[in-house]
Amino acid sequence: MCGICGAAWGDHGSGPTAGQLDAMIARLEHRGPDDLGSYRDHHAALGFRRLSILDLPGGHQPMGNEDGSVRVVFNGEIYNFPSLRNRLEARGHTLRSAGDTEVISHLYEDEGPGFSRHLRGMFTVAVWDAPRRRLVLARDRLGQKPLVYRLESDRILFASELKALLALPGSELPRELDPLAVDRYLTYGYVPHPRTILRGVYKLPPAHYAVWHEGSLELRRYWEPDWDLEVRRPVAEDEERLRATLDDAVREQMAADVPLGAFLSGGVDSTIIVGLMQKHSHNRVKTFSIGFDDPAFDESGYARMAAEHLGTEHHAFVVKPDAWETLPGLARHFDEPFADSSALPTWHVSRLTRQHVTVALTGDAGDELFGGYDRYRAVALAEAVARLPGGVGRWLGGPVARAVPGSSRAKTRLRSARRWLEAVGLPPGDRYLRWMTSFDEQARAALYSDEFLDTLAEAGSIDPEDADPAGVLHRALGVAPGRDPVTRAMIADVLTYLPGDLLVKVDLASMAHGLECRGPFLDDRVVELALAMPLDRKLRLRKGRSKVILKRAFADLLPPPIRTRPKMGFGVPIDRWFRGELKDELRSVLLDPVSLSRGLFRPEAVGAMVAEHVEGRRDHAYRLWALLMLELWFRHHVDPSPSATASADLAAGRPIA
Repeated sequence: MCGICGAAWGDHGSGPTAGQLDAMIARLEHRGPDDLGSYRDHHAALGFRRLSILDLPGGHQPMGNEDGSVRVVFNGEIYNFPSLRNRLEARGHTLRSAGDTEVISHLYEDEGPGFSRHLRGMFTVAVWDAPRRRLVLARDRLGQKPLVYRLESDRILFASELKALLALPGSELPRELDPLAVDRYLTYGYVPHPRTILRGVYKLPPAHYAVWHEGSLELRRYWEPDWDLEVRRPVAEDEERLRATLDDAVREQMAADVPLGAFLSGGVDSTIIVGLMQKHSHNRVKTFSIGFDDPAFDESGYARMAAEHLGTEHHAFVVKPDAWETLPGLARHFDEPFADSSALPTWHVSRLTRQHVTVALTGDAGDELFGGYDRYRAVALAEAVARLPGGVGRWLGGPVARAVPGSSRAKTRLRSARRWLEAVGLPPGDRYLRWMTSFDEQARAALYSDEFLDTLAEAGSIDPEDADPAGVLHRALGVAPGRDPVTRAMIADVLTYLPGDLLVKVDLASMAHGLECRGPFLDDRVVELALAMPLDRKLRLRKGRSKVILKRAFADLLPPPIRTRPKMGFGVPIDRWFRGELKDELRSVLLDPVSLSRGLFRPEAVGAMVAEHVEGRRDHAYRLWALLMLELWFRHHVDPSPSATASADLAAGRPIA
């Protein structure tokens, strides 16, 4: 696992100076503490930081082909590189190293810019073709590894993380807040690709490669499964295929020349992955988990049960409210505001894990692929209600919803019931969006200042097709019109929530500690197999069962209490923390004159939200967490003490630093 950065420019452009390139590389040291390298010619500069995993002595980058005309910097792992290497050598290529990086340059020589369709793994790649003066950027199919870029008139800049681009002075990289990105952040809790929080800086979407040549950039998609494809086989055959495919993915991803372990939450997905790892390991697998002092959020007992069942060497850590001390580090490493509170335990479990191993396997994507989230059952139930005559859905979403009392706690059945009822009468896309967000359109409008509302309207008039943040989810829900509503929701999560939230969280939290995380469920063969399965292989609504085929195919690896336990999720008890141990810290940040003067929000709206939550009148925990992480992002990445003029510039969308 590594960090990459660089630039390419034409005759009328200019690249970063040697000092600027060094500064960009230095910002990525956490991603690669073991080695660094750079390359520069008259039209390109490449930078690299390395976390050594495979071919420890021979994996130095940037790496070239035989004559050095093609140079590569690469972040990630290519799991099928041995077979690619054999194919390339059979075609006459000479490979001098034993790792996966060198395969890329020779594959590019044979296949051209679309070489990434042959790679199986997690990766972002930059290939500089000096004779053609062509830069090719590529990102893995599901978006496990990040890549951001800025395109200018005769230059392109790129990096694994935004912080590397921010190493450049403001004259080289303007700091302008993207108001539409702020609106998306409060809608989803993250900034969905291709936007970033900064205007003019973009994320390369998953499953895409980009070709830059003489000032122009073309993005192309290289992988897109048939989302509408549904294959019904005998159950036993599906189980056999799933077991064999996931087992092979785990075996491949265990390849490492450094110590390896796994995250173990005690849920179905991570328990299966660890069980398959133990099958392929001669020693006890090292496993790691996080617990809380709030039973509603604590899974540590199940993690211990899974560890004992599988015979692993288990390590645990308890997150307490003093984790507030961690938040500045989170804000510093998450280059954009990020409102998923589970980043906090992910940060801690990554730190704990890195003390023992360098690589950890995870159960990421099991929920999205096999129907693990409660919201999928909510979709199914809402669709059943929508088919009832007489406007039952509107009645439930109106008088009945209003009759259900609110709850001041985040994880209660009463709260879940009210959220379901409030959305059940809406159109399917709007209903799912309501369940996916803390700030709906009405809540955001009540929060924004008049000045920021004007800024949003102006930005939306320039780009009307992208003005409504709901469009991100609606487009994803529409890619598989032939599938059932629940499967469409799962596919939408694979396209949005998974790369925008879950995989960002895991990558940045783990790489902050120099830990590489690998997800066998994210193997494209597993993904395509799962996507084509009928819904009844995953959910049985009447019996309240989820992940049906996973539990059947891997029954031997799952203790009965884990097979039957309800989904808990990887959250933190911030509702209680914000009323108790952390209420003073919450007030000190969100009600500080610095925060209130930024010009984005109405101070009285923020103050009311804080008061209602702290006093126990309403639960605003997730909304307050989103505002808190946004403010901490400003303080670490923009301007810790904005003047009144700076605040006005910010709200109006002018440069912020």
